Amino acid sequence: MRRRLLGFALVLMSVVLLMAGCGKKDAGAVVKDLDKLADGLQSYTTTGTMTLNTGTEPQEYQVEVSFQQPSYYRIALTNQKKDISQIVLKNDDGVFVLTPHLNKSFRFQSDWPENQGQVYLYKSLVNSINQDKERQFTTDGDSYVFDVMANYSNASLSRQKIWLNKKTYAPQSVEIYDAQNNPVVVMTFNNFKFDETFEKDYFDMQRNMTGARLVLPTLGQQPGTGQATGAAQPGEQAAGVSGAGSAVGSSGTAGGASGTAAAGSAGGAVNGAAAVNGAGNGAAPASSSAGGVSSIGNAAGTTGAGAAGNGTAATGAGTAGNGTAAAVPAAQQEAAIIEPSYIPQGVGKPQISETKVGENPAVLLKYSGTYNYTLIESRPTDKSASFQKGELIDLGLGFYGVMTGEDKKTLTWMDQGVEFRLSSGDLPVAEMVNIAMAVQGQSIK
Repeated sequence: MRRRLLGFALVLMSVVLLMAGCGKKDAGAVVKDLDKLADGLQSYTTTGTMTLNTGTEPQEYQVEVSFQQPSYYRIALTNQKKDISQIVLKNDDGVFVLTPHLNKSFRFQSDWPENQGQVYLYKSLVNSINQDKERQFTTDGDSYVFDVMANYSNASLSRQKIWLNKKTYAPQSVEIYDAQNNPVVVMTFNNFKFDETFEKDYFDMQRNMTGARLVLPTLGQQPGTGQATGAAQPGEQAAGVSGAGSAVGSSGTAGGASGTAAAGSAGGAVNGAAAVNGAGNGAAPASSSAGGVSSIGNAAGTTGAGAAGNGTAATGAGTAGNGTAAAVPAAQQEAAIIEPSYIPQGVGKPQISETKVGENPAVLLKYSGTYNYTLIESRPTDKSASFQKGELIDLGLGFYGVMTGEDKKTLTWMDQGVEFRLSSGDLPVAEMVNIAMAVQGQSIK
């Protein structure tokens, strides 16, 4: 009898343990599900925030990603504080890097992103999990957590932790660490939707250029200064609307459209003329601003409120400097200087001089030594359309530059509203990337 009771107890315990284990998945089962999901993935959209802890203070970027089979991508990266906006697009015509507010685009023939993993792309995360046979696996509330190698272009990144929703396998967050286990990149997904439907021309280059330019003019506005940036630059026509944009002033906001100059502010004035109380008094050069503050490429004047229409300037609610935009001394009209924190070994300090890129004032930094190269910095105001071929260069952590030229190469990228052009005939590409990455987070001098 006692043996029967003992046997029954053992069977009952086995059943309880078996039931307790039901519903739980190990790493192998989850990886198998992820592979199946990735292979059948038709489309998705997501938005999130990517924080980079690589400079003196964290840099935060807003990220939007759209994907559709077979290999269509649209990635929008924005940093309001640093006045950066970039769209990476892939369609049947190739891979594009778009800077809509400058009306510039570069096209590449590339197998991106298959050859470059990115923290905000779903397949990159799945591949990272699948490829690391020594992956570590655990659970955290409603999440599966994988600790795997970080297979990104930045060699300083060592490992990453990936949080996935237990029910849907949608990514929730990713943390990437350096060799000292410091979190260098933190990607937080605000939402993630599988099987999204897109309009036919959603991934079209021209649609994204014109559509984004109607949204991006808000980048770089500085409330309370009367300084306007974005589409309302001198002589510009944005997406078929002449001078479309907004100017923010200390006593209100004035919008101008249909060929109008924004009221109460020189921002949005065509050809640099500052519209003051509808009279156009006081022409302000494109490289001057009220109050004697140098801001190349932005014309600023009085502040005020009111809407302009049908080719007239609305009357502003107030004036600054008797309705005249203060002229800035030539010495203050220079482009701001951002010196990279990294210089290759054997290269000396730069010689700095003034130059021009088109009609835009610029600064030239000339380096010599083991390698010889120049770095040109400017704040572009001319919006001439450009369509150039080049090579897509990952500047680390998801932002891109454009490499052009053969014997003499030029790497171009944007940061803090400044366009950088790094040119050299002997500087290795890896060193060019190191210099570009060293610019991020540097302060303007």
